[in-house]
Amino acid sequence: MTLFTAGRLRAGRTPSRTARQTQTTSQRPCTDGGYLVNNEIIVERLFEKLITGDRTATRAIVQETIDDGVSPEELSQAVYWPALEMINSLYRADQLSTLAHHYGTRLLRSLVDQAQARYTQKPSRDRTILMFSGPGEADELAGQLVADLAEANGYEVFFGGGGVANDEILAEVGARSPDILLLFASAPSDAPNVRRLIDTIQEIGATPSLQIVVGGGVFNRAEGLAEEIGADLWSNDPADLLEKLASEPNRRATPDQRTVGRHRRNKSAAA
Repeated sequence: MTLFTAGRLRAGRTPSRTARQTQTTSQRPCTDGGYLVNNEIIVERLFEKLITGDRTATRAIVQETIDDGVSPEELSQAVYWPALEMINSLYRADQLSTLAHHYGTRLLRSLVDQAQARYTQKPSRDRTILMFSGPGEADELAGQLVADLAEANGYEVFFGGGGVANDEILAEVGARSPDILLLFASAPSDAPNVRRLIDTIQEIGATPSLQIVVGGGVFNRAEGLAEEIGADLWSNDPADLLEKLASEPNRRATPDQRTVGRHRRNKSAAA
């Protein structure tokens, strides 16, 4: 079963490693004689149907996975998230057509909505997250997936999506006094704006207890970027994020951590 169907890949492009032949089963033997769900195979099967817009086949794969005992939370973290990253990665590399990208992200959004309705709500953590994402459809979908999981994990979440100006975000931080400001970005062009926002928050100092957390594709691809722009915490995926939020609520950026823009700020101070 080849994952890339004719017309979905850009002409002349070389498929990534995900274009290999895969098994037809989504399970692998377990030492106790039973079976473990193989999430990688499920992701690949789902990806093929997502980018062709095959809604019926997509729902069938999801139902099969649920019948295998995968929880809605695991479905989102271990299947939907990597499927979304695969779609975005191939699209950025010009290996996926615009239509295939739109098919995939729109259909995946409906699956994320359906999974969220079945999450198990955990007790309140008495912590509030104010969250924003990049402006694209895929950015907002990634943000929504994380927002839904965080809410089910006991956080009070306010998700503003993408395209919100920094001055509005700053005003909302001041009005709500959240415990966490969570910023998701996937495009390299988003990073400077995130840095400027962090700069302003730190310069104003109106919410000293605020923890600034970043995540998303641009920070995954550029190792060390999140730390260098002054973020308090960063993560690679939703599961990693939730674990760090729970285990490191008091972590804050150190003065010597920030390197991006330091020369510019020093020059301004000297002037």
